[in-house]
This record gives sequence, C-alpha cells and structure tokens, in this order.
Amino acid sequence: MDQITDSTTTVLDPKTTKRKYPEARIIVLDDNFNSFEHVANCLVTIIPGMSEKRSWELAVEVDREGSAEVWRGPLEQAELYHQQLVSKGLTMAPLEKT
Repeated sequence: MDQITDSTTTVLDPKTTKRKYPEARIIVLDDNFNSFEHVANCLVTIIPGMSEKRSWELAVEVDREGSAEVWRGPLEQAELYHQQLVSKGLTMAPLEKT
C-alpha cells in the first residue's frame, strides 16, 4: 500500500500543474482624432473572432468610459494585436499583464 501512495503523491506536483502561461489585456483609450468607424474597423480586422456588432459596442465604450478592454489572452498574441492596433493609429494603454 505504501508503494502505491508514494508513486501517486509524486506524480502531480501542484506547483508545476497550476503554472499558467502569462496573459495580458489590450485596452484602447479614447482620443479626439479616431472615429467610431475607424476604431470598430480596426478591431474587427485585427482581433480574431471579433464581430462587427461587438467592435461597435467597444468603440462606444471607449468614447463613453474613456477606455475599453478589447481582448485578453496569451501575452505573445496580445503583443502582436497591440502592435497592429498601434500601427493603425489607435491610442492604446500599455499592455496590462494579468
């Protein structure tokens, strides 16, 4: 019985099994020069799976609230999408690691 207990207790180490890949949030900031249409078009073009309806909702949120989280996920993908949105002229918050 001890052998079985010993072998099963060493199989899973909670320190390694709960380790997560770093994630980040992409946040678009309000500005005085990008139109709703431009923000929505950039989001739907760059963020995978973004619907046209959701992109417009986020553009409105940016205008009303001053910012909106437009995507959250793995850090490497976040860096790419963030860079692409910056290159389209959107005003972006620095990547926020979660």
